[in-house]
Amino acid sequence: MNNFLISFCFVLIMNTSFSQDWLANQLQQPRVSVANVSKYNNVVSLFNAKSIKFPSNRIFWRAMKWNKVLELWAFSDDSSKYVLIKSFSICETIGDLGPKRQEGDFQIPEGFYYIDNFNPSSKYHLSLKISYPNESDRILGNKEKLGGDIYIHGGCETIGCLPMTDSVMETIYLINIYAKAVGQEQIPIHIYPTKLTVNNLNKMKKDYFSGKPEILDFWTNLKEGYEYFDKKRLLPSIIVDESGKYKFF
Repeated sequence: MNNFLISFCFVLIMNTSFSQDWLANQLQQPRVSVANVSKYNNVVSLFNAKSIKFPSNRIFWRAMKWNKVLELWAFSDDSSKYVLIKSFSICETIGDLGPKRQEGDFQIPEGFYYIDNFNPSSKYHLSLKISYPNESDRILGNKEKLGGDIYIHGGCETIGCLPMTDSVMETIYLINIYAKAVGQEQIPIHIYPTKLTVNNLNKMKKDYFSGKPEILDFWTNLKEGYEYFDKKRLLPSIIVDESGKYKFF
């Protein structure tokens, strides 16, 4: 066995050991432990119903603010595409349609993010931190006062997050910790104002934002990412150009 392969195997073993230790630590937390006992079998059934093994290390979340929906998708080896597992209700929203551009604007972000922290003892029961601000937000937002601390959380109240009932949040939290434990380092979440169909975008242009071209341009850009996934059922690779615009490929 060559040195590279030995090193690779060592890193793989260490990463697997770390992930399992991390999961064990999460499951020892009181709220997570209760959720695991009460919700685990239901979660397995959700995935089994779509012929996808749980835990999955290729999950994806998609939120629509106006519809108050958070969708869970998982990659299917059978179809080589993402499959909708379940839609969860967002129990409360705040602010207007449109992106978050600064701290204290009470806006829920819109754009392309990932889950970057897990809090098993949150003030809001359980919480998952969203990676706002991203590179686009830093370019287009108030650079001196962007804010942060955007979460999916329990408690069913919000000043700019995606709140769930505690029971629903337990299910969502479990799905995410098991995905991380089996190797998914980044769990993507895409947040949209609504389903960005041609009809919906035209309606928003007509009824709400005809005088705000910067928001319409932003949504037109988001629509490219929405359509990429909606047509292919695959996640795009995403970069941000110097103007803050997303590029998909």
